[in-house]
Amino acid sequence: ILSNKRAKATIEWFVKRGISNQRISGRGYGESQLVNQCSDNVKCSEEEHKINRRSEFIVLSIK
Repeated sequence: ILSNKRAKATIEWFVKRGISNQRISGRGYGESQLVNQCSDNVKCSEEEHKINRRSEFIVLSIK
């Protein structure tokens, strides 16, 4: 749920800055695509957990 909210907020950020929502898509992956070992019940610092709370962008074309 949180990752989907983050994806939606990211899209809204781009739309507010003039990018058409027709040109953007987003998806939340929850804990299925972590960049480190910090999943539930794994002892990690808050900074390590923050690394997984991210938005990534793939630019397909530039006009």
